[in-house]
Amino acid sequence: MTRFKIILITFLSLLAFAANSLITRFALEQTTIDEASFIMLRVVSGALFLWLFVTLKKHKAPLQSGSWLAAIALFIYAVSFTYGYGLIAAGTGALLLFGSVQVTMTVVGYREGERLNSVQLIGFVLALFGLVILMLPGISAPSLTGALLMCISGVAWGIYTLQGRGTSNPAASTAGNFIKAAPMAILLWFIVSLSTNNTINLASDGVFCALLSGIVTSAIGYIIWYSVLPELKATQAAIIQLSVPLLVTLAGAILLNEVITLRVVLASFTILFGTILVLTYKKSKPNVAK
Repeated sequence: MTRFKIILITFLSLLAFAANSLITRFALEQTTIDEASFIMLRVVSGALFLWLFVTLKKHKAPLQSGSWLAAIALFIYAVSFTYGYGLIAAGTGALLLFGSVQVTMTVVGYREGERLNSVQLIGFVLALFGLVILMLPGISAPSLTGALLMCISGVAWGIYTLQGRGTSNPAASTAGNFIKAAPMAILLWFIVSLSTNNTINLASDGVFCALLSGIVTSAIGYIIWYSVLPELKATQAAIIQLSVPLLVTLAGAILLNEVITLRVVLASFTILFGTILVLTYKKSKPNVAK
């Protein structure tokens, strides 16, 4: 894959991530669709589209692709992401989400044998401190429940991303993950619907938003993301996602009239600077006498 193609595909992936945040926040705030219906329509529509796509392309059977761990992570991400965005602004939610992604990937790297040097350790603490700034009580503090849900979604997305590093068939792997996650989403919707007597209004703009999120920014977006992951180091994959909260914050202010507070600015700087320290400063290799 050429450098230009890597950059182009990566940029499209980031746009899809940012669009997912904006579409979800818009649907839950401006339409009548509920969270469980949005999750179900998003995951199931994505699964159906991907099944049709891999079938027409004659890829490996999707049920044999992907993994249950990735599917469960995808489902947890979708649930916490959607319910979290029902309580929190788009930019703040994206910041918590991708801040948690960085923490997750750093912890996984530690478990795999990667050790932090002193500069990286400072960066890791700064990233954690930035998340704390956002979640501290105060007039401009986001909903604690919403913040916790976005952190959970970040952990789940980090796991989902790490699961895609070794995939040889991005379309089949993504399809397999979505198809495995679809029954979980349907079960969640069924349970919530029974308890609330809720029905989906197919004429709702929220249904269109859910389908747009499921088919375009999720199904297609995740195929694109999985296709470029083998070309990126884990640290590069983490770094480039740092631009998403900034994109979402700016777009949320322009499109959704969300306010950019001093707390968000300070937390953004702290998380981004801390994560860059973690991901860019490498421990020097010891000199070996020859």
